[in-house]
Amino acid sequence: MADSVSPAAKNPGVFRYVLGFLLVGAAWGMTSPFMRKAAVNYVPPKRAVLEEPGVGVVKRCFLKAIYAVFDLLRRPSYTVPLLINLTGSIWFFFLIGQAELSLTVPIINSVAFLFTVLGEYLAEGKGVERDTWIGMAMVCGGIALCVQSKL
Repeated sequence: MADSVSPAAKNPGVFRYVLGFLLVGAAWGMTSPFMRKAAVNYVPPKRAVLEEPGVGVVKRCFLKAIYAVFDLLRRPSYTVPLLINLTGSIWFFFLIGQAELSLTVPIINSVAFLFTVLGEYLAEGKGVERDTWIGMAMVCGGIALCVQSKL
């Protein structure tokens, strides 16, 4: 039986690709500074099992790592940005199945960098230096060149 979907219906169009690139870049870039802030501000609670003298070094290190992951995942300040970030990875998976790979990867990573700068400003109040503005302009120029080369 022939495929009843027309080729035009399979291609979502430029607007949807651009929107997808921006959403994935925002999900990856904006969330990283917030996850970093939550991880840096994490203060591990005292656990009796880690203070016992009979616990071996390997077991103590393993338990510290498990408790740190468990404690971070219980904190909404870390978990919410992590879930948004992982959702961006799922969107990315769908995008690379439809869009051209040689454009998708550099564009999304570049957009993620731009959103990371914005996220650092929002999460930590970091100002944007002149050199960073110049770098961001160059990134946008590089994206434009990549897209133009594929037209």
